Amino acid sequence: MSRLHDRYRKEVVPALTKRFGYTNTMAVPRVSKVTLNIGLGEASANVKLLDTAASELGQIAGQKPVITRAKKSIANFKVRKGMPIGCMVTLRGEQMYEFLDRMTSVVLPRVRDFKGLPPNSFDGRGNYTLGLRDQLVFPEIDYTRVDKIKGMNITITTTARNDEEGRELLKLLGVPFRQ
Repeated sequence: MSRLHDRYRKEVVPALTKRFGYTNTMAVPRVSKVTLNIGLGEASANVKLLDTAASELGQIAGQKPVITRAKKSIANFKVRKGMPIGCMVTLRGEQMYEFLDRMTSVVLPRVRDFKGLPPNSFDGRGNYTLGLRDQLVFPEIDYTRVDKIKGMNITITTTARNDEEGRELLKLLGVPFRQ
């Protein structure tokens, strides 16, 4: 069992139960999945960019990413339906808790001028999305082999009913929010 999962069971569940008055432990919000996404619009011109992005995302997440394709054609962006435009990974279970632990304790402090994550990036249902400008903050990436800096979106999906519950859950898990 990962360090963060153990902390969730021993500290976070009792704290959330006390704060929101849950009568059943299954009603306590939990993190259900973490999704990492790299969107590369310029992959339509250079397919090799997508291969390097997929390998880097695989190193970061620890599992093979899925290549995402365009759902419809957009003439202004020179994108046709079915073209590869990005890659994504969905983490669940122990891998998810390991990634969240690495992200909060190692990766986010390495971001330049980091003062905390914005507390208002919730979607109304307790899910949180954050964007990183470059992949070099992850220690798994060898910066000498990086040809192009790529950003990524990280979505933390929770079972919380509203933003307040989701914010409290992530705060207790150690996600550093801005004051």
